Amino acid sequence: MKIGMMNNPSKSILDEAASCSRGRFDFLDLTIEGPCAAHIDIIPLRDALNRYGLSITGHTDPCLPHAYPLQSVRDACLQELERCARIFSALGASVMNIHPCYFCPPAMKKDLVAFNIEALKPIVEMAASYNLTVMLENYQAPFDRVSTFKQVLTAVPGLMLHLDFGHANFGLDHHDVFCRELGAYIRHVHFSDNRSRADDHMPLGVGNVDWDNAVASLKAIGYDGTITLEIFCNHPDMQCNYLDMGRRFVRALWNSSPVLNAPSIHF
Repeated sequence: MKIGMMNNPSKSILDEAASCSRGRFDFLDLTIEGPCAAHIDIIPLRDALNRYGLSITGHTDPCLPHAYPLQSVRDACLQELERCARIFSALGASVMNIHPCYFCPPAMKKDLVAFNIEALKPIVEMAASYNLTVMLENYQAPFDRVSTFKQVLTAVPGLMLHLDFGHANFGLDHHDVFCRELGAYIRHVHFSDNRSRADDHMPLGVGNVDWDNAVASLKAIGYDGTITLEIFCNHPDMQCNYLDMGRRFVRALWNSSPVLNAPSIHF
């Protein structure tokens, strides 16, 4: 199991890589979005990552309307996602996430899942050409439930699941249901806390996520991959403190939680 942090896109990416190293994290969850991380200079960042001994996972802009039912909009988003894929690939990533697209004319909301399925197919194919696996992140309805993800994962070969435990805490299906039903598809995980009302990105233990159960649910499916602490704080010193406490907390839970037999996944 590896623990990482996400860069703050409002800060210099090179400064964030240095902070990641000082925080003793294993990897940087590189989000490519504005205002300061919309454009990545690959060579200096790659040199910094090598110097610090950091790997990366790829995180794309959550606001891209990649499944909007106008082909010209989809094409523009695919072009932007390919730009991201080139950057992630050049920096050694093997996965890139994508968020569900909720942008849709009101009269066409009933087709939102179908629009996402249509748009995801060429995105997954494009990413594969850069040796990247695309992971769809759970979020708000209807992408807050296992039934929707079963539909999408079945319809889009090669697509995997990025499980955000904070999102699951205010969604229809919580993290234990996703792990139990879709554990074989989980390729990356985000940890942050909230009080079941909104995506607050609180430090672990401040909200009401059951972190003992969260770690046990991951170990029960044999997960031993990457976990990003997606914790946000306006005060830079407290941000470092919260991230450090979260890293040590997760490591302690992981080391103390028993290893259970992974279930078989069928749907």
